[in-house]
Amino acid sequence: MTCASCVASVEDALRGVAGVRAADVNLATERARVEVDPARADDAALVRAVERAGYGALVLAADRAERAATEARERVMRAAYLRTLRRRLVVAAALALPTLVLSMADVLYPAVMRAEWRPYVLFALATPVQLWSALPFYRGALSAARHRRTDMNTLVVVGTTTAYAVSVLATFFGAAFGAIGLDPDRFLYYDTAAVIVTLVLAGRYLEARARARTSDEVRALAALGAKTARVRRPGGAEEDVPIDRLAVGDVVIVRPGEVIAADGLILAGSSAVDEATVTGESIPVEKSSGDEVTGGTQNKTGTFRFRVTRVGGDTLVAQIIRLVEEAQGSKAPIQRLVDRIASIFVPIVFAIAIVSTLAWLIVGPEPRLGYALSAFVAVLIIACPCALGLATPTAIIVGTGRGASRGMLIKSARALESARAIDVVAFDKTGTLTAGRPQVVDYMNCAGIGEDEVIRILASAESRSEHPLATAVVDLAMTKGLALAEPTAFEALPGQGIHAIVEGHDVWIGSAAFAREHGFAQLGDAVVAHHQENGRTVLVGTIDGQPGGILALADTPKAAARDAIAELRRMGLRTLLLSGDARRVAEAVAKDLGIDEVRAEVRPDAKAALVSELQAAGHRVAMVGDGVNDAPALAAADLGIAIGSGTDVAIATADVVLVGGDPRGVPRALRLARATVATIRQNLFWAFIYNVALIPVAAGALYPLTGWLLSPVLAAAAMALSSVTVVTNSLRLRSANIG
Repeated sequence: MTCASCVASVEDALRGVAGVRAADVNLATERARVEVDPARADDAALVRAVERAGYGALVLAADRAERAATEARERVMRAAYLRTLRRRLVVAAALALPTLVLSMADVLYPAVMRAEWRPYVLFALATPVQLWSALPFYRGALSAARHRRTDMNTLVVVGTTTAYAVSVLATFFGAAFGAIGLDPDRFLYYDTAAVIVTLVLAGRYLEARARARTSDEVRALAALGAKTARVRRPGGAEEDVPIDRLAVGDVVIVRPGEVIAADGLILAGSSAVDEATVTGESIPVEKSSGDEVTGGTQNKTGTFRFRVTRVGGDTLVAQIIRLVEEAQGSKAPIQRLVDRIASIFVPIVFAIAIVSTLAWLIVGPEPRLGYALSAFVAVLIIACPCALGLATPTAIIVGTGRGASRGMLIKSARALESARAIDVVAFDKTGTLTAGRPQVVDYMNCAGIGEDEVIRILASAESRSEHPLATAVVDLAMTKGLALAEPTAFEALPGQGIHAIVEGHDVWIGSAAFAREHGFAQLGDAVVAHHQENGRTVLVGTIDGQPGGILALADTPKAAARDAIAELRRMGLRTLLLSGDARRVAEAVAKDLGIDEVRAEVRPDAKAALVSELQAAGHRVAMVGDGVNDAPALAAADLGIAIGSGTDVAIATADVVLVGGDPRGVPRALRLARATVATIRQNLFWAFIYNVALIPVAAGALYPLTGWLLSPVLAAAAMALSSVTVVTNSLRLRSANIG
């Protein structure tokens, strides 16, 4: 496919197949997404429809191996196409240059201008260009004509053939021109035809090379992954297994420097894992027993064993690729408008070209025919709608690919347009801005023994409890390297605390009231109130009926949360915290992070209602969340952003997924969306300037005022430059500063 008109042709062909509900074709990727009723349409029918429209098609299978084989065939075909295009371009350029020099003989060598052999040499130089180098244009135009359509090839073929045919007539039937008072030498347009073909081929070649780079990030993701995995079999035997034979439940050994073969759960060992290819974060993440690992990431330092939990198309990397490809195949609302314009653009251009030709023939100065032919060819060439068709999809492909490389999965082109207009960002608290689990943030030793010993005894007592607060106390002891003892007795008292016997010590841990009942009668309210005002939960422990220690716990903000909020405020966005937690807890977190407004004690259904309330007030709202309770608000928001570590429901509902769970991904995603939409607008501006604004100039609108008529050669250069400009401008997104 070469232009937006081709897109319309293929879409119409696919939509004409019985059972097809919808069809979207992407010019930049040359992919079609078709929604069908399987009972009424099959792949073969779709391929036949595309072929009848004059194009070829390959079916991308759902099976990973088959899909890889098809994509490999596609790459081979594209490489062959580029080689053929380059050969035709080299021949065209080699012949067009002397054609141009000989045509300008009146400037360089005036004596040659009237030489009798000059027209025949020009014919010999230009004919291979017109009949061989331009052959792809003729094939495309004939195919379109068979299906009663016009496209870019039609414009190029009609324009260059007209110039070439008139030149041939002037060369071999010069006497006929003279008989009607025309100088045949003034109708030699060989240079126009040859140079136009060369410039269009050059533009198409450069465009094809640039378009091949737009999906580099996705291809890099697809290339991730080990080719084999070392599997430990029952009994301890180890063997290297091809990646496609790896199964869920296999135990895989990973050594330093190796790529992790599949998604799984670490059973033994520890290491630092570089997850930059998936999350975009350059700092390796420490992993140990019980932690999840992702296929395609790289082990750095240690050796570990993990049990495979997902393989093939179910792995995180495979899901990321699938989401990105779906986004790249989707169409922004503005692209649908462009496609509608392009479907009628070529016929309108022909009408303008014919009208301008007639105008020159009727009221133009002498030589009228020469001016009319020049205007006819220039209008057809300047209006080729390649740039219009590439303006939006190339930017979307590069933008979504850049997002994927930084751990941001943008699910659709619509999400990019929505993100650009956001002015309020609402956050869930737990798991989104905070770690999602309590941690000990303050400790006061109240016993007559050392601080570490008190923590060890209290943590030992809590080690039998499954409560999140108990886990936080145990984690504190583990970070201090304290060896815990097994309680000889343990009792959980719901709503109050726990009672345990540790190494003969009678230990009670719970609320302040609970501690007062078991040996901490002098515990004052001021200490507890201080922590509670800061949104912390207080645990008080007693040992053998005596005060032990006071622990303040809180769900602490993620390390990057404060930076994320500050960046959003610098972008001029209003921030809002929507939390089901108690007001004092939510307000403490908001104050710590610098969030503008807090809505606390909010039920899940009320979050969606609050989002709707903001929208009714004229705001464009982004909702950031991670849990099932956030799904209604994510769906109601103009832009739903899910933290990748969250629930499947939240991820499925959201428009954007932050794979690594870093809240700094929110401002990055919004910056990327703004940059992508700005690039789309720039592309459309240049495309319309080239394709629309210059049509009157090509038709001769400026001639009465300036005496200047656009040369068809310059028209071809502008048309070729338009496509290259659009694709190159889109590629700038790969280096855009998004934070």
